[in-house]
Amino acid sequence: MAEIIQRDGTWTFDGETLRLVPGRDKAVSLLRKTLGELTVPLTALAGIAFEQGKKSGRLRLRLRDGADPLLQATGGKLTDASDPYQLTVEPDRYGVAEYVVDEVRNALLLEQVPAKRCESYLLSGPSVPLQVAAGDATVSFDGEHVRLEWNWKTEEAKAASGTRSIDLADVAAVEWQPAIGLENGYLRFTVKNAPTKAPPKYDPNSVELWGFKKDPLMALVAAAVQARLPHPATPAKAALAEDAPAASDAPAALPAAPAEDSHDALLRRLRELGELHQSGILTDEEFAAAKQAVLKRM
Repeated sequence: MAEIIQRDGTWTFDGETLRLVPGRDKAVSLLRKTLGELTVPLTALAGIAFEQGKKSGRLRLRLRDGADPLLQATGGKLTDASDPYQLTVEPDRYGVAEYVVDEVRNALLLEQVPAKRCESYLLSGPSVPLQVAAGDATVSFDGEHVRLEWNWKTEEAKAASGTRSIDLADVAAVEWQPAIGLENGYLRFTVKNAPTKAPPKYDPNSVELWGFKKDPLMALVAAAVQARLPHPATPAKAALAEDAPAASDAPAALPAAPAEDSHDALLRRLRELGELHQSGILTDEEFAAAKQAVLKRM
């Protein structure tokens, strides 16, 4: 058993798993406190390192690609303070930190944990139901539906569409981008059969983030959704095979258009495109191309 207890948190290694508990110190980030305790199996680790400094040191875990939906959803954009796989170490505990590193490294060697990309998530991601209020919306996720409720700061045209509810089955991808400098961030849900180039400020499937304290919590929503989407390592052919009908059931003709391609749905899409064009969000070329694509499906 190897354990290091700091104001920033406590890491405990029992030979098979690392238990990461965030500290209660006021300097601990809101994201780490909200995420809570993490149990990381040894098989999810690619490495561990300790960096010494004059005032403090830092323990860092490196997870295998594709092991954690949070890291997959955030794409390396979490700050050091918000990263749950880092721990600030005080100078009088440097020896303990080095001991933890040695124990984890020895276990990785003994178990011969591969460094290659994972084919499935080894961590479950944030628990649901989950609700976060930040930027121009409150986002709720219960494991099956994403709900976006706009607030008084939402752009008028976007708020006019009303509360948005998206079935998880209709989500093709989720993307989280933090605000950097003068550049706003966002949480965007890509909906199947309804791609958009609209900026997050106008996109009814996106939340615009301005860099305030609770903004990083939207990364937890992204991770919870990501954990329930097909793993990125899933072969494209396998994914297509799952969606394809059985050979005995497949008709010779092309399959019927999905519900999203119904006449009424396509008419609504045309109206939406027209509104985006009139408001200047879509250029003439973008509008013409999108309109033509919809007309071909009618």
